[in-house]
Amino acid sequence: MFRFPGPPQRPGGRPAREAETGRGGKGRWSAKRKTSVVLELLRGADLESASRRYGVTAATLTEWRDAFLAAGAEALKVRQEDLVDEQGRRQKGVIAEMAMENELLRERIRRMENEKPFLRWRSRK
Repeated sequence: MFRFPGPPQRPGGRPAREAETGRGGKGRWSAKRKTSVVLELLRGADLESASRRYGVTAATLTEWRDAFLAAGAEALKVRQEDLVDEQGRRQKGVIAEMAMENELLRERIRRMENEKPFLRWRSRK
């Protein structure tokens, strides 16, 4: 009796993904998997050969690469803005602390002036 071969097997008996077999890129790709393919492209892999190897169109790979680079650029901008915000927060904290100290000192001076500020000392005779 003739048996059709089942899906290709990975070591360990698990079926291989379609993208790993090269039979088409249908299905969902995890972000981790897309990242590894994009990094491979950024390291200099040929777009057409990667497209054939993973069974994904060159246009899709290009979209993934562009999205990856745009997200990286955006993350760098956010980091810069966060750094500036953090410095501003620290400076505002220092200013607030100094203002509080000034207010407390003014209050202390006012209380001292309202009481008898200069007591007249009697000399001992």
